[in-house]
Amino acid sequence: MLHVVLICLAVLAFLAIVLEDVIHINKAKSTLFLGTLCWILLFMLGRDHPAVEAAFSENILDIASLWLFLFAAMTFVAYLNQHGMVEALVYRLLPANIPQKALLPFVALFAFVLSSFCDNITTTLVTVALIQSLRLPTRSNIKLAVLAVFSINSGGAALITGDVTTLMIFTSGKVGISDLFAIIAPGLTGCLLLATMLMPGFEGRLALERSISRPTGFDLSVAVIFIATILLTLVINLVVHVPPLLIFMFGLSLVFLLATFMSREEMELPIIDYIRKIEFDTLLFFLGILLVVGMLEEIGALGSITDLYLQFSPTVANFLIGCASAMIDNVPLTAAVLKSDLQMPLQEWLGFTYTVGVGGSLLAIGSAAGVLMMSKIEGLGFISYLRYTPHLLVAYAVGYSLILIL
Repeated sequence: MLHVVLICLAVLAFLAIVLEDVIHINKAKSTLFLGTLCWILLFMLGRDHPAVEAAFSENILDIASLWLFLFAAMTFVAYLNQHGMVEALVYRLLPANIPQKALLPFVALFAFVLSSFCDNITTTLVTVALIQSLRLPTRSNIKLAVLAVFSINSGGAALITGDVTTLMIFTSGKVGISDLFAIIAPGLTGCLLLATMLMPGFEGRLALERSISRPTGFDLSVAVIFIATILLTLVINLVVHVPPLLIFMFGLSLVFLLATFMSREEMELPIIDYIRKIEFDTLLFFLGILLVVGMLEEIGALGSITDLYLQFSPTVANFLIGCASAMIDNVPLTAAVLKSDLQMPLQEWLGFTYTVGVGGSLLAIGSAAGVLMMSKIEGLGFISYLRYTPHLLVAYAVGYSLILIL
């Protein structure tokens, strides 16, 4: 009876995520409430208390590792974004006069690269600012927004610094950092293919109005430390396997110390206060949903995900999991597959990393980037986005196929 109640609570948590805009309850609040409630019930009513305690300790350790990494990375981005560093980079990269058709591959490449190093929410906000600054017709803006969502999710899947699901797969030991490089070329090919398919309607040239702020010496120092932290994470982990969260926390501590000696603004707004600008809703959501999935693993309710891999080959099952992520949040999907202890070759794990990260692009509600784009780009809604789902499906299938072939 307890297991039935817990499974019903887990289903309710997933429904709350999907129906967030209908019920008007933030998914961070609903999942945190239901995730903690599930474990409390399991502790109070479960028969094997020591086993529950051990499972909870393991679950919370995994969550803490993910939390600390995101905490450090998002603090870096919050500061750089607040001081216009990312926006300044955008306009330095763009020429003063550009053919409109060239905007599509540029937006695809920019969103892909930036989302590989920044969280998807920040990348989406920066890309929205770029699209709106171009002052194009509504239909063109919609196409650029759809392309940006796909590119953001594709780039995020390619490195551990870009997407939480990729980080989860990496920290579980299924893929290494060097292995993930194999996703970059197929993912970027899919983005450029989509850009080509969306080009009809973009005619003439576009003159850009530039507005670039001047960064201070401290701003540049923070940017250098951020980039160095990312590069060191990639290099050091390959050599001595230092956990990424340690390197990011070390880089963040350098910024805090540097602020004491370099920044004249330290008295006005201490650098440590930028922690308050982090999207804590995102972090709390991850905490809640991973608690739910951890509970499902403890009661042995993840068999249905494994059944999909018993009914189909890993190649087909991974593709279907990606399509499912267009309707179900990819974090619980990824956690469910990882917790079910599936055995797949490295190439199939790379395919899974791509599909679960990019499949959410097929529908506007399938990813944080899509939902955020709908709220920011005029004329972009569920139906207008749905018109381009066939294009997105083709690009998604091509990218996935290339990962399996190369």
